[in-house]
Amino acid sequence: MDHCSVLGGSVCWAGIKNDSQLEAVVAEIGRRCERAVVTAYRELRRGGTDDMAAFQSCTTLYRIHHPEAPLSEARRLVAEWIDHHVIRGSDGPTAGCAC
Repeated sequence: MDHCSVLGGSVCWAGIKNDSQLEAVVAEIGRRCERAVVTAYRELRRGGTDDMAAFQSCTTLYRIHHPEAPLSEARRLVAEWIDHHVIRGSDGPTAGCAC
């Protein structure tokens, strides 16, 4: 899958052609829950899951890591991380939890 859309945007896999390249990109993400969310989103989308279902699954995943987080915070962070790492292909730090 080369492209998909999430939250109104277009996702570019930024030249990622195989699993080892994907693992290298994901390994650069420092926070465990952020890495888990981004990895899950990419894998779900690669497997054919639609945007909203992948987003909702990742929000649930975040809340498993952080049950104390309100749903609105979980949605905001997951959307931020997907936008930052998947849509924009950025690898710099993002705002978020301390884990």
